[in-house]
Amino acid sequence: MTHATGKYADFEGLRERAVALRRAGLSRRQIRDRLHVDNNDILNRLLEGEPPPAWTTRPNAKDDLREKARELRLQGWTYDQIQVELGCSKSSISLWVRDLPRPERRTPAEQAKLAARQRWDRELAVRDKERQQTKEAAKQAIGDLSPRELFLAGVALYWAEGAKDKVHSRQRRENLQFINSDPNVIRFYLRWLESLNVERERLRFRVYIHESADVAEAEAYWAGLVGADASTFQGTTLKKHNPKTVRKNVGDSYRGCLAIYVTKSAELYRRMEGAWYGIVGAAPAADLENRT
Repeated sequence: MTHATGKYADFEGLRERAVALRRAGLSRRQIRDRLHVDNNDILNRLLEGEPPPAWTTRPNAKDDLREKARELRLQGWTYDQIQVELGCSKSSISLWVRDLPRPERRTPAEQAKLAARQRWDRELAVRDKERQQTKEAAKQAIGDLSPRELFLAGVALYWAEGAKDKVHSRQRRENLQFINSDPNVIRFYLRWLESLNVERERLRFRVYIHESADVAEAEAYWAGLVGADASTFQGTTLKKHNPKTVRKNVGDSYRGCLAIYVTKSAELYRRMEGAWYGIVGAAPAADLENRT
């Protein structure tokens, strides 16, 4: 459609077409190009009262950039620095942060120090991303464990973290006793015991925790993790506070350690110990030259 002078003379006819296009799901830009309406005021009048289609009202893709720009501006960043960091235009930055106070002018030394810090922060972010990708790739490479792999992994875990019989001890200690503070380690150990057909009735639990911690919360946490009633736990062992010691295991995430004892487990302990030395003996003979 080509408009001559007075091209909007047939306004009502043009409005009908604009409304029809709007209801068909076209955006303002598409309607403008379709009808060759290059005057925004006229376009507004043509579409007055017509709501935009749903696809044009999706969340603003720049909301996150806007919030980040404001955050950086409050840290004293200049428009140039924010533009380089976020990759958006200065006009957008100006619009987003114009209500914020202007940062104090820095000396060249201060600016250089800030720029170096920003580069280091970006480098740390890249390194962290690479670390996470490596970990995720290794995790995915494991796949499913065979019963044999599960058994061997459990043997190695127990020998590293569990109680062991001592040759110099007068009394044999051939029973499974395991203690750890890592919930994932506890879950894996229980799964290992399950694979060995150890009945839940043979398990005994005890919490070891610092006396200044939330003991009741820790007991409830471990009980929930292992799927047992906290009232069935053996009495919690409290570690007394030493005022000369600066503790690092503090905070909401500190829940002490959980000990797991297996009754009537002498034979199982012997199997575990024998398997461990079997692993040790087999390691030198592994064909490491043909690893893939």
